Amino acid sequence: MSATPTHFLLHRCRATLWAALLWLALPLVLDAALARADERSADAIVSQVCAACHRKSGSGAPLIGDKNAWARRSAQGLTSLTEHALQGIRNMPAHGGNANLSNIDLERAIIHMVNQSGGNWIEPLNKDALPAARSGEQVVKAKCGSCHFTGLNGAPKIGDRQAWIGRVSRGLDKVIASGIHGRGAMPARGGVADLSDDEMRAAVIYMFSQSTATQK
Repeated sequence: MSATPTHFLLHRCRATLWAALLWLALPLVLDAALARADERSADAIVSQVCAACHRKSGSGAPLIGDKNAWARRSAQGLTSLTEHALQGIRNMPAHGGNANLSNIDLERAIIHMVNQSGGNWIEPLNKDALPAARSGEQVVKAKCGSCHFTGLNGAPKIGDRQAWIGRVSRGLDKVIASGIHGRGAMPARGGVADLSDDEMRAAVIYMFSQSTATQK
C-alpha cells in the first residue's frame, strides 16, 4: 500500500527537522573539539611560560623543586596563588606575562609546580573537569573535626553553642578569614592547602549551624 501524501509530508518534516538540529549542533561540537585541542598540558604551560623564572634563580620566584619555598606559598591556598598570578605580584607580571593564559591554565600550572615541589594537589584534566567543590560537612569530617569535635588545642567544639555564637558575633567573615589565614594553633586553611575560600566558608557555616541548631 503506497504512502499517503500526509505520511510523506510527515516523514519529510521529520527529516528536515533532524537535519536542522544537526546543523545547529555542529558548531557546538566543533567548538568543544577545538577547545580541547587548544588546551595545553600543565607541564607545557610551565615549560613555555613559568619556567623562565621558576626554573632559574635570580628573579626571586620560588624555584620548582624547592619544597620549603613552595610550602610557604601553598599554605596560602590555590585561590590566593591564582589571584597573585592573575594580577601579578612583585616581579611577576599579570598572567605570568602571557595574556592568553586563562584562569584554568594558571590554576593547572600552579598545581603542577606545587606538586613538583613536594605537594599533592589534584590537577583537573581539562577546563570541563574541575574537581567538585567539597561540602562543608565533607571538609569538617575530613579535617576540621580532628580538633573541633574534641576541642583540641582550644578549638571551639562543635556543639558548644556559646563558644560559636561568641566567635561569630564578631562577624562571620572574620571567622572565615581566621580559618583561611590561620590563628593560634590552627594552621592556614586548617592544614589543607588546596582548600578553597568557598570550601572554608562552607565548613565554618556547617560547624556554626551544627552548634546552634535548636535541640529537639
